[in-house]
Amino acid sequence: MPLTFGILAFPRVQQLDLTGPYEVFASAPDTQVHLIWKDLEPLTSATGLKLTPTMTFKDCPQLDVICVPGGGGINALLRDEEVLAFIRKQADQARFITSVCTGSLVLGAAGLLKGKRAATHWNALDFLPHFGAIPVEERVVQDGNLITAGGVTSGIDFGLTVLAELIGQTEAEIVQLSLEYAPAPPFKSGTPKEASAEILAHARQRLAKARTEREAILGLG
Repeated sequence: MPLTFGILAFPRVQQLDLTGPYEVFASAPDTQVHLIWKDLEPLTSATGLKLTPTMTFKDCPQLDVICVPGGGGINALLRDEEVLAFIRKQADQARFITSVCTGSLVLGAAGLLKGKRAATHWNALDFLPHFGAIPVEERVVQDGNLITAGGVTSGIDFGLTVLAELIGQTEAEIVQLSLEYAPAPPFKSGTPKEASAEILAHARQRLAKARTEREAILGLG
């Protein structure tokens, strides 16, 4: 039986949160990767890329791995009971419950982070305690069968970590090499600690609207 991965696809998802893990999971043998949403209509990511779900909540079988990516679109999901109920149902029997970036906040809204160590995007770490989670500033954090990733690009690290857990490190390394994943960023600005104060201020300003909306939804404003 192939391993089944389900990645939530929703309006205004951060596409690399989704496509990074998708590429990793789909590159391993005997895997099936589904993009799951309420219907099969094409949707638009946060940066304009069109994505088409492949399976509805109603038709989705029990998954080995449920993955919730992040992006500005998660704000609506935080109070969407249909979405949260689907995640809870899958999480009940999934081998791994996972997220990338701010997708962990959706797991929190579903009640799945209480007492758990978890990661998320650096600009959302302070939201995790609201859901009873213990925030951890790392690229990938595993707590039992919960695996959460930091912001956006960490989805590739996360995907390889999940493969190693399910299939073994050898297969994960084969996939890593096949994708030539050997990051060497041209600038030292990938985290708030590395970036200059000026760059950090600009980044916070760019992310402010989604953050303010999130604060209002969670009653933290």
